[in-house]
Amino acid sequence: MNLLIQRLWRKQATRDALAGYLFMTPTLVVAGIFLVLPVIYAVVLSFYKVRLLGDVNYQWVGLKNFVRIVNDERVWIALKNTVDYAVIVVPTQTILALALALLLNSQIRGKNGFRVVFFLPAVTSSAVLTLIFMWIYNSNGLLNSMLSFLKLPTYNWLGDPAVALKGIMIMNIWSTAPLFMVIYLAALQEIPESLYEAATLDGANRWEKFLHVTLPFLKPVTFFVVVMGMIGTFQLFDQSYIFSAGSGGPNNSTLTIVLLIYQYAFKNLDMGYALALTLVLAMVLMVATLVQRRLFREESLD
Repeated sequence: MNLLIQRLWRKQATRDALAGYLFMTPTLVVAGIFLVLPVIYAVVLSFYKVRLLGDVNYQWVGLKNFVRIVNDERVWIALKNTVDYAVIVVPTQTILALALALLLNSQIRGKNGFRVVFFLPAVTSSAVLTLIFMWIYNSNGLLNSMLSFLKLPTYNWLGDPAVALKGIMIMNIWSTAPLFMVIYLAALQEIPESLYEAATLDGANRWEKFLHVTLPFLKPVTFFVVVMGMIGTFQLFDQSYIFSAGSGGPNNSTLTIVLLIYQYAFKNLDMGYALALTLVLAMVLMVATLVQRRLFREESLD
C-alpha cells in the first residue's frame, strides 16, 4: 500500500514538474535565443579577428586579442579613468542616498513633496541630463555666468583634462543617488520599531541606534546598492560619449572602457578585439561583485 502511494506521489510530482517546465518554455526559448546564444557567440568571436565589411571573414587568432589588451596603452588609460570614476562615484552616491533616505524617513514636514523633487533626476533621460550639464559647464554656460556675476574668474570646465571627468562624476551622483534613496527608504520602513524601542530602554542614543540597529539591517540593501552602482559606473558610456563627441577627450580624460569598446567595434571595425575587451570587463565586474559580497557578508540577526 505504501509502495503504491509512493508511486502515485512520484507520478504527480513528475506531472507537476513537466507542467512547470511547459509554462516556462516560452521564457526559456526567448532567453536562450536573445541572451545565452549571443553571450556564447561573443565569447567565441573574442578568439577571432573579424572583418565585417566586404566579404565577411573570421580568422582564428587564439589569445592574441587578449595579449593585445595588455600592450594597449588606451586600455590602461580607459581602465584608470573608469576605476577613478567608480572609486569616487559609488561611495558618494551610496552615502548621499542613505542620508536622503534617513532624512525622508524622519518626521519632517512636506516629506512627500521632497520625495518627488529628489526623485526627478532619476526619471530624466540620461542624454537630456548630459546636455543640461554640458550647458552648465560650457564656457558661456550657467556656471561661468554665475562666477562672472560674482566677479570670480571663469574656467574652461569641458576643455581641461583634469576637470572633465569630475564634471561627469558630479552629474551621475546627482542623477543616480535618488534611485538608491528610494531603495534605502523602503528598507528603512521595514525595520521593526520595537528594536528602536528596546534600544531606547537600554539607554542608546540616536547615533548608537543608527550603528547597532539601522546599519546591520541595511547591510543586504547596501550590498545591492554598491554592486549596482559598481556595475553602472563600469558601464559608463552615454555621458562620456556625449561630453566628448565620442572621442573620449580632452586628451582621453573621459575615455571609459565601454566607450573604448564602442570605438574599436564600430569605428575601427575591430569586432574580435572589442569582444575580447567586453569579456575582460565582464570578468572584472564578476570579481568586483564577489569581493563586495565577501565584504558585505550577511550576519545572523537572530
